[in-house]
Amino acid sequence: MIDQVRINFSEDSLFLLNICLAFMMFGVALDIKLSDFKKLLVQPKPAAVGLLSQYLLLPILTLILIAVFQPMTSIALGMVLISCCPGGSTSNFMVHLSGANSALSVLMTSVTTLGAIIITPVSFEFWSSFVEGKSDLPELTVEPWEMVKTIIQLIFIPVALGVFVNEMYEKFTDKIRKPVKWLSLLMFFGFVVGAIIANLEFIKKYLFVVFWIVLIHNGLAYFTGWSLAKLFRQNQGNTRAISIETGIQNTGLGLILVFNFFDGLGGMAMVLACWGVWHLISGFGLAMWWRRTAR
Repeated sequence: MIDQVRINFSEDSLFLLNICLAFMMFGVALDIKLSDFKKLLVQPKPAAVGLLSQYLLLPILTLILIAVFQPMTSIALGMVLISCCPGGSTSNFMVHLSGANSALSVLMTSVTTLGAIIITPVSFEFWSSFVEGKSDLPELTVEPWEMVKTIIQLIFIPVALGVFVNEMYEKFTDKIRKPVKWLSLLMFFGFVVGAIIANLEFIKKYLFVVFWIVLIHNGLAYFTGWSLAKLFRQNQGNTRAISIETGIQNTGLGLILVFNFFDGLGGMAMVLACWGVWHLISGFGLAMWWRRTAR
């Protein structure tokens, strides 16, 4: 029945979520300079390994888990959407906390965030075509171009503004960087708490149907990034950065796409919301564990 459930979400709440995500993306961009992208030309291998992990291995892992656990259609589609989202805005903080390669983390977040304009809608359309039952839900047929326009508004514009401020007003950026990040995190938590209160009965009924899948999916995402980096003989700092970047995704964007294009489909929204909370806990725990042995 979870496939027939729609999350209780008003237009005002959606507007607030849009503002929250745009503000979070602006905060991420305050760490980005145009010169960061030149590093791809100088040392492309670490970033290429990380992007391969996020763009290819994570979706493949997701389809394998769907085949093994055979979750309900909306839950499966939520898992696919997670695997197609760019890196999360808190991944840079987690990588820094772990003592890993923060520069690589910022670079990967930058590339996947800007690339999301095209890659997220196209990738979701491709990988979700392998999910059984999607064809039985005609309302989930989404034109990628419509999703592109939404992502341009919610990611490209605030990121471009943040990069501009960082390039042109460096001293001002240094003053506002931390307050903006903390405020954006508080805004996101406030939104999640409000959404939980508004949908408490639904969450009580279906939380444990979703949470254990998210737990396994997220854990294997970290392991996938770590394993691929080891396979390509990356050093400790790069390996841990790639692992965290693969396990922490932009669930704020995913939730907005669910409510804008999928009518707040219950299973999808639950997966995105659970991942959004859990990856903060798992990422922080992993970062603190690795911090003990960081070089």
